[in-house]
Amino acid sequence: MPINLSLTTVLCAQTVKFYFMKTTIKTPQQYVDQLPDDRKQTIERLRKTILDNLPEGFEESISYGMIGYGVPHRLYPPGYHCDPKLPLPFINLASQKNFTALYHMGIYAVPALYDWFVAEYPKHAKYKLDMGKSCIRFKKPEDIPYELIGQLASKMTVNDWIAAYESQFRGNDKTVK
Repeated sequence: MPINLSLTTVLCAQTVKFYFMKTTIKTPQQYVDQLPDDRKQTIERLRKTILDNLPEGFEESISYGMIGYGVPHRLYPPGYHCDPKLPLPFINLASQKNFTALYHMGIYAVPALYDWFVAEYPKHAKYKLDMGKSCIRFKKPEDIPYELIGQLASKMTVNDWIAAYESQFRGNDKTVK
C-alpha cells in the first residue's frame, strides 16, 4: 500500500504550512522499501532520476514524511522559515493514495522555471499536466516524463535556490511575500 500521510498543503499570503501525520520512516531507503512493488519501481526510478541530475550540494533525506532534497544547514544555516530546525526544502517525492507526487519549490518561487516546465511538459507527455502551485501529480507511472523531471531537477543550483527562496520567501519580516 502507498503511504497515506494525509498531506495537505495550505498556501496563504503569509506562510506555507504543511500538515501531516507522523511517520516512523527515517531514511529514503526505508520509504522505498515499505512501498508495494508497483509503487516502489516508480519511486525508485524518480529518485534515481533526481539524484542523477540534482546539482551538487542538495542532500537527500526524509522531509515532511516524504523523500526530500534540500539545502543542509551547513550551506544555509537559517533553515526553512516555517521551521528553522529543518533544512531548506527544494524537492519532495511521495507515493500518495491515488498518484505519485513531485513537489518542486523552485517552480513555485521562480515564474520563468514554471513557464519553462509548463511549455516543455506537452513535448514529453501524452496527458494533460496535473499540477498545483508546486505539486506535479502523476496518476499513471508509465506516463511520467523522467527525462523532463531530470532536466527540471538540474535547472537550479543550491545558490540559485537560496537566492530565489530569499527573494520570494524570506523578507526582512521572514514572511512569505
